[in-house]
Amino acid sequence: MMYEGISHKCGYNDCYSLNETDLRIRLHANRSVVKAVLVHEDPYINGISGFSAWDGHPAEMKLTAELAHEIIYSVTVKPEYRRLQYYFLLTFDDGTVKCFLEDGFYDPSFIHRDEFAKHFFKFAWMNDSDICNPPEWVADTVWYQIFPDRFSRSEDGSKGRFRDWDVITGIDHKSLYGGNVRGVSERLEYLASLGITGIYFNPIFRSGTNHRYDTADYEELDPAFGTNEEFAALVKKAHDMGFKIMIDAVFNHSGPEFFAWRDVLKNGRNSRYFDWYYVNDDDFAGKKGNTMDGRYYSFAFVAEMPKLNTNNPEVVDYFTGICKKWIAEFDIDGIRFDVGNEISHSFIKHLRRELKKIRPDIFLLGEIWTDSAPYLDGDEYDSVMNYPFMQSIGNFFLDGSLNAGDFRYRIDYCYSLYKEQVNRVLFNLLDSHDVARIINRTGSYDEFIQQMTILMTMPGSPCIYYGTEIALEGADDPYNRRPMPWKDIESGKYEHITEEVKELIALRKSEGFKGKGGLFWEESDGSRLIRYSRGEGGRYRVCINANDYDVDPVVKGDVLFAHGYEDGRLKKGGVLVTVIKEK
Repeated sequence: MMYEGISHKCGYNDCYSLNETDLRIRLHANRSVVKAVLVHEDPYINGISGFSAWDGHPAEMKLTAELAHEIIYSVTVKPEYRRLQYYFLLTFDDGTVKCFLEDGFYDPSFIHRDEFAKHFFKFAWMNDSDICNPPEWVADTVWYQIFPDRFSRSEDGSKGRFRDWDVITGIDHKSLYGGNVRGVSERLEYLASLGITGIYFNPIFRSGTNHRYDTADYEELDPAFGTNEEFAALVKKAHDMGFKIMIDAVFNHSGPEFFAWRDVLKNGRNSRYFDWYYVNDDDFAGKKGNTMDGRYYSFAFVAEMPKLNTNNPEVVDYFTGICKKWIAEFDIDGIRFDVGNEISHSFIKHLRRELKKIRPDIFLLGEIWTDSAPYLDGDEYDSVMNYPFMQSIGNFFLDGSLNAGDFRYRIDYCYSLYKEQVNRVLFNLLDSHDVARIINRTGSYDEFIQQMTILMTMPGSPCIYYGTEIALEGADDPYNRRPMPWKDIESGKYEHITEEVKELIALRKSEGFKGKGGLFWEESDGSRLIRYSRGEGGRYRVCINANDYDVDPVVKGDVLFAHGYEDGRLKKGGVLVTVIKEK
């Protein structure tokens, strides 16, 4: 028996409303706990005195997540009066039974000692406005990330001089290829043929760089990309074809040409925008180089990206107005917030309240690379870019000493961080403009397909970085942002890859792998054979052979997708997805 590692908070992600009637409760425990029962009832069932006799109803909890050094028990109850008092009855591996209350562990007899006050857990009230409600449509969306300068260039809509689209020799961080709105419009049918239903654009507004994360004007599209009117027309066409559209908001910092920063450079402390930034040195304008000297704060010490003060009410009001303008002018469906964890909580809370008034189903996505629970309580972002998911998958395939159990621990960790409804809309990805492309990191087409299978069969809203559907190569920036090789695509060079990716996307849209399906693990045999199932009752089964040898899998049901599966054997690097038909 061991008490260490057993914990519960009545709130946050341990006790929360799934909806107006269901309360989800989770208990963190160590492996000496072999059974957990929630004992619950209305707190006032026998009066209001803290010493009143109180007995609850038992509800056995299920083991729903297994991490490397922790297990999690969960249960969902329906409080009759929308409030709940409770404690946990725990059975340990040596047969000992203890009650776990807010202030510690007690013998079960303690509950009936009326002379003692008892520190029960108490969920005061299931307020409707406190329920975390991400937009339902996101759970079933398959995203496609477009880096605007590199996706597609229509010569008809091209403005300015750009590099030859098909030449990547000599590419650097300043290279401009001139991808534009019309180029994207011409490729919508291609995206539809893949099965894509959502498009996420990296920054599209006026800037001096190809990445456009140093925004000069938040109201005007970059002229090289097109006009506001052209983008509005693109969104309408995309909507008519069934796509959702999300654009990038760079509100943590501005670019050097943004009107407020230019005024600060010119007038210093006399600028009316001085408090829009964090300037610490009166001679800040006369110094060059990175900002490690502390003259002012910037994103990652990049002098050309001075950090905005999102605690300033004027800054909050300005960018709230910008988002409202984007929704009104472009009719967008989502906004992704760059460096989302360096923006103030108060700003995101305010922004959410204002935007949800005019567009209740707008999707607000934060770029955060670590545990993001403080931003996902239901009053800030709807979701975050799930980089822990990407990193956990990548590390497993890189480290051959890990087995399928280790893989489970890492994935369960990712889903243990947030509420169940957030997990359904987590923005899952394998690569992006900020990391080397997945094929470069795996170095193996088989592993590429295995990771793509995981992406498409796990809970969440999957995103494909442009070119990933053809296993486009590219190490770190600038090579992970190379132009899309349309001539090779149209010649059929990548058809065999694209067809498998299409199958996986279609699989993702099938009933068993939609956003609301559960995740069920099969016991690891100590090897690298990953086995899990999804859907009601776990009817949809995924088997991934990450061993360096072939295996004979136990096949249950009809085959939905197979890679490296021949004559009943699953080859190393193979994938098998099956479904048990309903009777």
